Amino acid sequence: MILLTGATGTVGRQVAARLPAAEPVRLLARDPARAAAFAGPQAEVVGGDFEDPASLRGALTGVRSALLVTADPMTHVHDENFLRATRDSGVHHVVKLTTLSVTEPDATDLVTEWQRENEGLLRGSGLSWTLLRPRAFMSNTLGWARSIRTEGVVRGANGTVATAAIDPRDIADVAVRALTNPAEHTGRAYALTGPAGITPVEQTEILAELLRRPLKFVELTDDQVLRGLLERCPEPVARALVESAARGRDGSKGQVEPDVKKLLARPARGYRDWATEQLTEFGGPAPE
Repeated sequence: MILLTGATGTVGRQVAARLPAAEPVRLLARDPARAAAFAGPQAEVVGGDFEDPASLRGALTGVRSALLVTADPMTHVHDENFLRATRDSGVHHVVKLTTLSVTEPDATDLVTEWQRENEGLLRGSGLSWTLLRPRAFMSNTLGWARSIRTEGVVRGANGTVATAAIDPRDIADVAVRALTNPAEHTGRAYALTGPAGITPVEQTEILAELLRRPLKFVELTDDQVLRGLLERCPEPVARALVESAARGRDGSKGQVEPDVKKLLARPARGYRDWATEQLTEFGGPAPE
């Protein structure tokens, strides 16, 4: 049995869709009804909460391998509770979704430090583990969808700074391999990037070409980005995201790593491939 946390999120739902049909899988969610929409015919959906250790122990009973995705940078309790319940339940292997910035010594923002400490918790847990360290998700550009549909405008920072963003489907493909064959991936940390660095301006140009209409990129200042983030994030998290974006202006986030190609025996998917599949979100036609 494989257990997935974050099953309604960007990566978790892709993992759920990619696990072999013969592999028993359990989805852990605070909202089981929502998670059921992403569950295949072989999947079991259970309710649970990272702040409720008893619910975690129940969900982990009979599980051999688990995907751990946590999302609150203001606390380590979620990872602590999950790993304790994992040990208590006899789970052997944990695949943890983290971030590539943990490998960069000058990355000291709140979110990166939170993930570093989470990685340390897992490595010190006595469990078998695999770390997935992706660069920014291509799907982050879905945040542009509304302004593209209504105004033909993309607003963002660092328009000419390249990032080796990754298609979440590639992260999921790697996760499936680590979950279903832990012996080959135990103690490994994978740097997951797309096939090339790409700038927001270049992404905007690709979307314009696919949509067959002009789009305009409007550069935002750090203060403008911060104001937007504060509308949906706690202030410490918002400031951490702005700090991380500013740090990337040196071009370091555009570096391509080889792990996706090595693990999947194919190149990582490019932004055009991802955008073509998601074009309806931006107001375009469904893919043929």
